[in-house]
Amino acid sequence: MQVTNPPSITSQDLLALAQAAHGKINRLYLHWTAGRYHQFFDDYHLNVDEDGQVYCTCHSLDERKAHTYKRNTGSVGIALCCAFDASWTATMPKFGTMPPTLKQLKSLAWIVAILCTALGIAITSDTVMTHGEAAYRDGYGPGSGDPETRWDLFWVLDEQGAFRQGGVYVRELARQYSTRLVPSQRKGAEQNAYPASAAAPLQVPLFME
Repeated sequence: MQVTNPPSITSQDLLALAQAAHGKINRLYLHWTAGRYHQFFDDYHLNVDEDGQVYCTCHSLDERKAHTYKRNTGSVGIALCCAFDASWTATMPKFGTMPPTLKQLKSLAWIVAILCTALGIAITSDTVMTHGEAAYRDGYGPGSGDPETRWDLFWVLDEQGAFRQGGVYVRELARQYSTRLVPSQRKGAEQNAYPASAAAPLQVPLFME
């Protein structure tokens, strides 16, 4: 369902949401809305607009949302507001007039870095997946022939305009970004615990280079 005027959030807000959900979340799923820029949907916990700004469409991260088939319990759904007229050819996508922007992808990587650090989740292909990757594993992704095929972020374009596997690209960026968080956060993540009194992440825009 489309949502009008959801609140925008900062990295500090995101940290607070993650702290409140610690121990309740074990996976992140990355989507696009298949809508227009500036359109937000409450199927997801977080929506990322064209300019990289993040909007909150949940009361808490452990709220159950209907974002990924049979994978919604204990997971967070994050969507880029884009891909209104994207289409899939035989093997590759056509992103149409509202493709994922570089700012959206970098913001998404920051979200992954902050959430995984705060929640004590490793950034791996088993814990952080695009919907395209999850669908491929579950038999309704690219090449499946399923009429409900999902291929969200299966491929994306990087800084050089080259095609990259979306999950691989975002996870690589997220791992790089996680090193910019304060050391006490990284230590907390390694111990699979994030104390409420630990230092907050550095103040950075979510779409920072």
